[in-house]
Order: sequence, then structure tokens, then C-alpha cells
Amino acid sequence: MPVIEFYKDHPGMLGLTYLLTVNIIGFAIMGIDKKKAEKGKWRIPEKTLFFVAIIGGSIGTCAGMKVFRHKTKHTKFTVGMPAILAFQLMMAALCAVQILRAR
Repeated sequence: MPVIEFYKDHPGMLGLTYLLTVNIIGFAIMGIDKKKAEKGKWRIPEKTLFFVAIIGGSIGTCAGMKVFRHKTKHTKFTVGMPAILAFQLMMAALCAVQILRAR
């Protein structure tokens, strides 16, 4: 119950907690998929990697691509992941402008 009360008192923290969590997952799945690729094991589907980026984990997946040097030769990843990130940053900026104008 104290967690629910915390988020009631700090509503913006719920969104930040979500984004932090989904970006940690995005980073982790890039590392996990890289290790599985090196060992020739079952892989995480590409659509799952993109899904995590689309639902808010684009910073984590882009960071995972760089850190683990994973999917860096695939155009749909080297262009697609940064494009998702750029779109999300633009949308966040537009939302921030609207919020600031409303005050």
C-alpha cells in the first residue's frame, strides 16, 4: 500500500518508473540476444526488440546496440531504432511545450 500512496503523491514518478523499467529491459534484451547469437541458441525475435523500443524503451535498446555491438550491420536497426528514439523525443518535447503553455 505505501507504493500506491507514493505514486498518488508523486504522479509524475509513475511515468518515470515505467520509462526506467522498459529501458532497462530494452538494454538487457539486446545483451541477451547478442549472447544467444554468439552461442548459436534460440534468439529473441526482432519484432520483440522493436516492440520494446516502441513502447518506450528506445534509449535502452539503442544503448544496448552500441554497448554490445549488436545488430549494428542491419539497416533496419541502425536506422529504425534511432528513428523511433527521435520520434519519441519529438513527441515528448511537444507534450512538454503543451504542458508549459497550459500553465
